[in-house]
Amino acid sequence: MPFTPGHLARGLSETLFPPICAHCDGIVGRSENLDTFRHVCAKCESRIEFVGEPCCSTCGHPFYGELAGGRMCEHCENLAPAFNEGRTAVLFRGAARALIHELKYHGARYVLRDIETILRRSPRVLELARGATLVPVPLHPRKERERGYNQGRLVAECLARAAGGEAAGTRVKMLLRRVVDTVSQTALDRATRRKNLKDAFSLVRGARVDAAEKYVVVDDVFTTGSTLNSCARVLRRAGCENLFVITFGHG
Repeated sequence: MPFTPGHLARGLSETLFPPICAHCDGIVGRSENLDTFRHVCAKCESRIEFVGEPCCSTCGHPFYGELAGGRMCEHCENLAPAFNEGRTAVLFRGAARALIHELKYHGARYVLRDIETILRRSPRVLELARGATLVPVPLHPRKERERGYNQGRLVAECLARAAGGEAAGTRVKMLLRRVVDTVSQTALDRATRRKNLKDAFSLVRGARVDAAEKYVVVDDVFTTGSTLNSCARVLRRAGCENLFVITFGHG
């Protein structure tokens, strides 16, 4: 890679202000490789739990030990999913959780590179995203004004790039809007979440769904699946047949 003044400026900046791990506050080594982490140290990186098979076909949570019975786990057994399948990249703990919390609650858009790096290392997620229209879970306009952005859209854009972007037929479209300014879901149980989200989403005015296309609802984390499922129902009613969900984390 050719040396440029930008490399010098960045090197000087990182010498004076070395990157700090989002999880443990340790120093992160410098690298020009796009597939390395900028805000996760080597120790915390080694503890990121990527999800592979066998896993729940609805929410993507891994099965441990011998698999018996159905393909739905205890996290979503009462969900009645309106989508075909769900996948997740990592378990929502440790450094993965810290990255999303920095993005959502501290305005740290600089962690998006590391979020994208994790998605690039998640082949099952990329497989499902390629060639799809990615539909971020929307925030209510008031909440988005307060935060300044929708973290779900930013995660979806990371996923689109990781999956090859327009060249691979992967694009992000804001097809949904949040029409009810619901209270925070964080402290609510499963039943209350579902009630809280009743009729909370609708199609964006003028939006059209092509039954032949593959659509993937994207969010930062799968907790009970209530938000994702509410979004999926709107798309189903609009005529979407090939409908999936992807989350960055599960937990």
